Formats: sequence, C-alpha cells, structure tokens
Amino acid sequence: MAAQALYAELARQLNAIGILRRGLLRALPVDCPSGPAATLSLLHRHGEMRMGRLCELLAIDMSVTSRHVAHAAERGWVERVPDPADRRSRILRLTPAGAVKLTELHDRTAEMFSHRLDGWSDGEVEQLIAMLTRLRDSFGADCRVPLLAHSVPAVSAAVPASVSPAPPELPHDHA
Repeated sequence: MAAQALYAELARQLNAIGILRRGLLRALPVDCPSGPAATLSLLHRHGEMRMGRLCELLAIDMSVTSRHVAHAAERGWVERVPDPADRRSRILRLTPAGAVKLTELHDRTAEMFSHRLDGWSDGEVEQLIAMLTRLRDSFGADCRVPLLAHSVPAVSAAVPASVSPAPPELPHDHA
C-alpha cells in the first residue's frame, strides 16, 4: 500500500512538472511558439525527414504538423526539398537560420534554468537529469503515457491527463 501512495505522489509531481513545462513553452518568443520550436529541435536531433516522420515524432496529426512546418518555413528556419526517392514527397531540412533560432531558444532556456536553479549544485542538476532520463527509459522509446494505459488499465486513472501525450522536449536537447 505504501507503493500506491508513492506512485500517487509521483503522478501529482509529474502533473506539476507538466504545468511547469507549459509555462516554459508559453515563455518562448512570440515568433517561435512551441510547435515550430519542436519542429526545429527534432530536425536538429534527427536530421532531415519527411513530414510523416515528423508527425510521428511530434505525436500530432498531419494538419497541425503542416502548420508548424509552414510557420518555420515562412521564417526561413526550415526548407522543404524534393525527396530524391519520391519526387511527390518533400524532405524537411533545418536551415542555417533555423539552427541559429534553435541556438537562441537553447540559450534562452539555459539562462532561465540557470536563474531558477541558482541554489542547485551541478551534481544535483546532473542527478535530476539522470533520474528523468531513467524515468523516460522506463516507459520505452515512445514514452507517451496512453500506450502504457492500454497495457495496464488500472494505471490510466492514476495518471493525470496533463502528463499525456507530451510532445518532445523543448527547446533543450537531452535525449
């Protein structure tokens, strides 16, 4: 029974982290909201890709992904080039301007964490990163909670809705 109370508290803490994360995303610059920022981050991390793959990584539908890509492309951060394997398809690629914007987002996030975690030692930050990585790894490569809920029905009621599904981390890159 003690484990149930611990897991319930973990669910509450993850809900609070979800709220914190949404606040971080709202703090992104007006010209680069969370969707386009996620697009830049994923293209940087995974390299060029088709729109379908980006949809999978963002865990959102094609129409929303298309809007994110259009926003980034209009600003010159992403380019759409013909796929040599299938000229009807396009490959998405991060541009040098997109890499600069992503660096700005990373710097902004690092500065915010530096300010907010001023009293934390480097070791404590490293420990938090290690524990969060381990938590994500416990859920597998696709750490969206609904997949777990399908395999363990009793868990779905205990997991706050705000925890799932979460888009890839933004704007930092600890994968």
